[in-house]
Amino acid sequence: MFRSLRTFSASPPDAPAESPASTAGRRVPPRAPSRRAVLAAGAAVGALHAWPAVAAASAAAKPTPAPTPAEAVWPRALQVPGGVARLSLGPSAARPQAHAGDVPLLVLGDPIEWTALVGIALSAPTGTATIRVQAADEAARDIAYRVEPKRYREQRLTVAPRTVDLSAEDNARYERERAHQQQVMATFSTPLPRAADLAMRQPVPGRRSSSFGLRRVFNGQARNPHSGMDIAAATGTPVAAPLPGKVIDTGDYFFNGGTVWLDHGGGLLTMYCHLSAIDVQVGDTLAAGQPFCKVGATGRVTGPHLHWGVMLNRTMVDPALFLPA
Repeated sequence: MFRSLRTFSASPPDAPAESPASTAGRRVPPRAPSRRAVLAAGAAVGALHAWPAVAAASAAAKPTPAPTPAEAVWPRALQVPGGVARLSLGPSAARPQAHAGDVPLLVLGDPIEWTALVGIALSAPTGTATIRVQAADEAARDIAYRVEPKRYREQRLTVAPRTVDLSAEDNARYERERAHQQQVMATFSTPLPRAADLAMRQPVPGRRSSSFGLRRVFNGQARNPHSGMDIAAATGTPVAAPLPGKVIDTGDYFFNGGTVWLDHGGGLLTMYCHLSAIDVQVGDTLAAGQPFCKVGATGRVTGPHLHWGVMLNRTMVDPALFLPA
């Protein structure tokens, strides 16, 4: 299905409101074992309690080389507002359930070690945060982690006054659209994605901006931070799915213009805004790399580009954490 969308004039998207061997006569230091390797060994010999000693020995060893893209874990951990925490839940025969407040979290892994992926809101305070974990036949427990500070740049823009000081009619439209999209963002589906498949491909070729997290000031008025990545591309450039997914929403929205939401399972969603055309409908399934819409300049924009958002547990996070450097 192909649908052309009405274009608007305006500015970037926003809403009001991370054994020793020897060769050639020299001794090579041992590689530091990963936590997963240690847990696997412990499970085999019933010696999980030995982890602190192994960790101490590892710390004294030479640092291991950086992982290749095939060995890297995705998304990369970055425990700052707008980042992602990767929290080890340890071993369990069955997949544990984990929540941040009442929001379910994506838990991936296997009985040797499970990991909770936690999206950290741009508005999150720095300091200690917790999640609640419930494993089968065990009491619920809290796991704490630390959110470190990060200062994002400020961006001041001058745009059409009607896109900042909304009329009663435009504000009513925005409120209806926000309520609808909150329902979309609450999607948590199965099957879950595989941990090995979370390295995303850039959905459209072009220069990637570092605009995620920018503190936006429109016409002198502060607004919500920019919650996606802008990719420069000409109107009509095809946009491809970064992962396999299912279309869960399409629309023409006041601020975001032509928009598509994809569901990748387990509360991992992606959003594509300012589109000139949408070639899919709700319920369609997409393979990774399959084109499904086209770049445009609809909604509140300064020119044609793709606004790409990644959502984890109802929280917009930096898409760069899912992309190879």
